[in-house]
Amino acid sequence: TGLVKGLGLDSQTRCAHWHSHADILAIRFACCGEWYACADCHAQLAGHPAQRWQQSQFTETALRCGACAGTFSIWAYLAHPEACPHCGAGFNPRCRLHHPLYFELG
Repeated sequence: TGLVKGLGLDSQTRCAHWHSHADILAIRFACCGEWYACADCHAQLAGHPAQRWQQSQFTETALRCGACAGTFSIWAYLAHPEACPHCGAGFNPRCRLHHPLYFELG
């Protein structure tokens, strides 16, 4: 997980805040370009406020699967947020509740 930062990370980027079997989605933050396991990890470790990705930036590669380390764009994730487009590993469906923390949706 060397690329992804977070508290108490396991090999699939689960962190101290989110650690169910499906909590394997990491995000690259728009403000710093660094990968974090979640918004809480960013808040505790980054030393600056988070910024959301703007819709004009949704082609950026900003999501990473902890199961296969595949990366993909925000558009690809938002089109199919339930699973990794590379390996099919399931993501936590409740992650959708946190989309406003990461993405400017309108």
